[in-house]
Amino acid sequence: MSRQHLPLSLAISLALGVGLTGCGGASSPQAAGAATVDAAPAASGASQPPSPVVGEEAAATQTVAPAEATATVATSAAADLPNGIGGAAAPAVGKALSPAALPLLVVTKTPSCGCCHLWVEHMQDAGFKVEIHDVDDMTPVKERVGVPYGKGSCHTAEVGGYFIEGHVPAEDVKRLLAEKPNAKGLAVPGMPLGSPGMETPDGRVQPYAVELVAQDGSTSPFSRHGN
Repeated sequence: MSRQHLPLSLAISLALGVGLTGCGGASSPQAAGAATVDAAPAASGASQPPSPVVGEEAAATQTVAPAEATATVATSAAADLPNGIGGAAAPAVGKALSPAALPLLVVTKTPSCGCCHLWVEHMQDAGFKVEIHDVDDMTPVKERVGVPYGKGSCHTAEVGGYFIEGHVPAEDVKRLLAEKPNAKGLAVPGMPLGSPGMETPDGRVQPYAVELVAQDGSTSPFSRHGN
């Protein structure tokens, strides 16, 4: 090769090497060829300064690779988590369940109870699927699930292994299902004005407590509503 052609070949080789490296094309046949051409002068003992583009590329690769690996691990871990509908992670304790994860709510009431029907609508609006049983005598149902004496209301519901007695807000039911306490259920004794299904035209809410019923029948405050 003449001295006149050598600089031109070297220039073309360097131009190809820089251009292909800038595209991140080391995996392509062209990039492999460019790398071979760049390596030839070094093998013959010629001193070549390091390409700044190659150096920046290597630094960028070192920075991006851990992030990509982290994302891959996170995605894999999420896929392995129990439950979830659509691969989503199971809700943490204390977090409300999504409507898709809510169990069926079975409500037993008397046929003529209007406020019971309104409470059912409240629960449906909150995402629950509801099955309704109309009966003339509510006593056997309340005794079966373990509603304590003096804590009864007009309707009794069952969901996720718990009973829900009376006009309990949907948010409290969701919290119960998320926290899963060792208890029989929740109760709102009587029919407090302003509770779900007992709304008033002026929006007034009579202060009331939702009570957690323990396995031994004792109760403790679970939440409070109203002023």
